[in-house]
Amino acid sequence: VQLQASGGGLVQAGGSLRLSCAASESFSTINIMGWYRQAPGKERELVATETSGGSTNYADSVKGRFIISRDNPKNTVYLQLNNLRPEDTAVYYCNLKTMTWNAVTTADYWGQGTLVTVSS
Repeated sequence: VQLQASGGGLVQAGGSLRLSCAASESFSTINIMGWYRQAPGKERELVATETSGGSTNYADSVKGRFIISRDNPKNTVYLQLNNLRPEDTAVYYCNLKTMTWNAVTTADYWGQGTLVTVSS
C-alpha cells in the first residue's frame, strides 16, 4: 500500500489547512489511520488517529483545533487544521496500521510527508 499525502503549505497564524492522504489500494478492514508530525530538530509525534471503528485520539496540543476524519470507500484520511500556531510548523506524515482482530499489527505504512509552515 502506498500513501500519498497532500494539502500542506504556508499559512498565517490563526489560519486553516486541510491535509489529505489517499491509499493506493484497499487494505484490512481492521486498521488505524492517522497523522504524525516532525518539527525541525524534534522527534516525530502523534497528532491524531482514527480507527476503522471510528474511535479518535488526539495529541493534547491539537485538541479542539484539529479534526481527523476518514472516507473509507475512498481509502482516504483527512486532517483539518484550524487556528494554526507557529508551533504547528512541521512535516506532517500520514500513517496506516493494519491489524488482526486481537490488535496485533500486521503492517505499518507511511506517506511521504507534507510540509505545513505557520507564520506569526
